[in-house]
Amino acid sequence: MNAQIIFFLIVFLVLLNFLIEQYIAYLNRKNFSQLPPKLISDVYNEKEYIKNQSYLNENSKFSFVHSSFSLVILLFMLFYKGFAVLDTFLQTYNLSPVFLASIYLILLAVASAIINIPFSWQSTFSIEEKYGFNKTTKKIFVLDTIKSLFLTVIIGGLIIYLLSLLFYQFQTNFWLYAWAAITFFSIFMAMFYSNLIVPLFNKQKPLEKGELRDAIQSLSKKVGFKLNNIYVIDGSKRSTKANAYFAGFGPKKRIVLYDTLINDLSTEEIVAVLAHEIGHYKHKHVLKSMIISIFYTGLMLYIFSIFASKPVFSEALGVNQISLHIAIISFGILYSPISMLIGIIMNISSRKNEYEADNFAKNNYEAIHLISALKKLSQNSLSNLTPHRANVFINYSHPTLYQRIKALSDER
Repeated sequence: MNAQIIFFLIVFLVLLNFLIEQYIAYLNRKNFSQLPPKLISDVYNEKEYIKNQSYLNENSKFSFVHSSFSLVILLFMLFYKGFAVLDTFLQTYNLSPVFLASIYLILLAVASAIINIPFSWQSTFSIEEKYGFNKTTKKIFVLDTIKSLFLTVIIGGLIIYLLSLLFYQFQTNFWLYAWAAITFFSIFMAMFYSNLIVPLFNKQKPLEKGELRDAIQSLSKKVGFKLNNIYVIDGSKRSTKANAYFAGFGPKKRIVLYDTLINDLSTEEIVAVLAHEIGHYKHKHVLKSMIISIFYTGLMLYIFSIFASKPVFSEALGVNQISLHIAIISFGILYSPISMLIGIIMNISSRKNEYEADNFAKNNYEAIHLISALKKLSQNSLSNLTPHRANVFINYSHPTLYQRIKALSDER
């Protein structure tokens, strides 16, 4: 297979991915106007339902514009040898291959982030603002953008530098060392993300003593789940949407509640949501998902090591020698069908995990409170109650609201 064939295969896959994405979005839009099933017909009243339809349609159109713009930029870079031009420019500085790969990929990441800033601004201050979700000030937006770019350069730069060093140092067995390094980083971030990264963007404070904390600790004691770290995060400074999540392992595990969740839900509903999160821990979903992710990363790195060692994959993008950074770009596109397939499999597994966590909450608390919490969360975020089944199958890591409530109501 020569470089020209690989180039056209890359272009074909770029266009195919875009067309699949847009076809799924089209199917989804066709379902927007359908009335929700009777089981969840009380989530929106008539006025809220009209607002929901408008919000979903506006987001869908905006997503199409954003995706189309990204497609045009990528096709321009491919047909006009933009990736090769940047490589040639950096070559004039006589950088070592390790530094060249690191700087090249960081520049692309930063450029991509900067290009997406106007879209993020429009989404935040136009769409989210229009529908009453946005609480982000322009100052917070600018600071968030600067911090995100800083983390991209520092953390992303260190990871890329290390992987580049391993590639040029070990070549054949590069993937094994890279696998070990990424595994260590993933575990480290899983344990310390809430301590190191979250404070850069949000304030976290322990949940104060009172009815809610007592109710949570009572549930924890009942199910044999040792939990001392319960935190509240100031999500309301950016959005009215609510959330809760489980973070860390062992002594570092913690439950984090958005302040919007505490404001929107009753004590019983919050405890039901946390019973669901504890269910994930009890069924070892987080650990299992991490193990699967680690093996998937190893497989991907092994396949990439084969790609990267063959100059034809760099030549396809206009660079006439083996280049790690160019090989990463071509590999990322050529690997997309496998990535999509694995993503679908992982989403199927994730949806199964969500049912198990819901069932845990049902058996150890009360299903009625989790049902009411799920309905409120959907209502307050104007979520889509009638997604197309193809969209659910490919993109959803959680079952739909209807599917979850049907299961919780013993009607599945």
